[in-house]
Amino acid sequence: MNKTPLKIFVVEDNEWYNRLLVHTLSLNVDFEVKGFHNAGDFLKSLDQSPDIVTLDYRLPDMNGMEVLERIKQENSDIQVILISEQEDINTAVSLLKLGAYDYISKTNDIKERLLITVQNIRDGIDLKREILSLRSEVQRKYKFSNSILGESTAIKQVFGLIEKALGTSITVIISGETGTGKELVAKAIHYNSKRKNKPFVPVNIAAIPSELIESELFGHEKGSFTGAAFRRIGRFEEADGGTLFLDEIAEMELGLQSKILRALQEKEIVRIGSSKPVKTDCRIIVASNKNLAEEVKKGNFREDLYYRLLGLPIELPPLRERGNDITILAVHFIEVFCADNEIPLKKLSAASQRKLMAYSFPGNVRELKSVIELAVTLSESNTIEPDDILLDPGSPLSDIVPDDLTLRQYEIKIIKAALRRCNNDFKLVAKKLDVGVSTIYRMLKEEKNL
Repeated sequence: MNKTPLKIFVVEDNEWYNRLLVHTLSLNVDFEVKGFHNAGDFLKSLDQSPDIVTLDYRLPDMNGMEVLERIKQENSDIQVILISEQEDINTAVSLLKLGAYDYISKTNDIKERLLITVQNIRDGIDLKREILSLRSEVQRKYKFSNSILGESTAIKQVFGLIEKALGTSITVIISGETGTGKELVAKAIHYNSKRKNKPFVPVNIAAIPSELIESELFGHEKGSFTGAAFRRIGRFEEADGGTLFLDEIAEMELGLQSKILRALQEKEIVRIGSSKPVKTDCRIIVASNKNLAEEVKKGNFREDLYYRLLGLPIELPPLRERGNDITILAVHFIEVFCADNEIPLKKLSAASQRKLMAYSFPGNVRELKSVIELAVTLSESNTIEPDDILLDPGSPLSDIVPDDLTLRQYEIKIIKAALRRCNNDFKLVAKKLDVGVSTIYRMLKEEKNL
């Protein structure tokens, strides 16, 4: 992959040393190097935004500390390497505190040290650019048109509510059955809001043991309890400036709910083992597949926390109430799965569409995605037929097993589908299906005789 040239300015008044540094750095074709002999000429060119500046500490018109301050005032992203004839620890510490990246003495190994330092900076710049690129890609992914698909009236109402959530940091409470896409909606809100360049931190309350959830959310100090070998930053602090998504909020124990309430009201948390409050600024989005108002009536959820969270409510419709969105989503999942697995694009037959539309999908969008991925895997042509679509095992047997297949043929079909998914890794398939490798070989050999 071609890299953007690294722009390096060398500021050194000693003619011989200037040529040495410029020559050393110019040996790398990825470096664009320019030399300066005084601070004045260099500062006039600072608007060219170099990535790195190597700066002699003693210049004829200014000292290195003054130049460093000017650089950081102009552009704090420019990395500065101070170079000096003396090894002065106090000066080095002062310069590092002002934002210098490194302090190198003019010794015999300066070329090696300089190249190592520049490469370390280059690695950091590349990583930062990669993070910005990935963040931009994530933001494109979670545009409404890319992440939440559908044309039904029910889903369009959801789109309208999401739009209303974008302009402010109002708390959002997302409700809906399991598998309806609550986290997807939370991400769509975050990555289209003013906080999109800050972290999105999801926490599934139901997936964390109750004795660990407080440390997970608020963090802890070293030695605050047995096993706390180091300080840990909690999710509230991780989400500072961004969004904290608390999924399955109804599963939180009452004792912790009071601490969450305080954190939301005061906008600060206290790590376990500490008495010092830490300010946090994160938007809160919560989700639940339970009716929180009903949970309050049952005594399972604090009423004061409920009203503190009651900002903008968004209720996601179950897939069975979204009509033709089932087909739209199915086609989308086919396209994505085929592309991800380098499979020629397959079509969904009209009969298959009718079969999907007639099914209730208790697992909602999540279930549809799994059904479609398996159907693509099972299909042996470029068209997915009804027999390729295996629905809920709770359905009548005729809905699962095609009438024209024997039990042995059905078992072989499952094995062949698993082999395709696992790139013909027989050991992996044997492990997944809990059978011996020899059994798989034998059954495939038997297929030729069926």
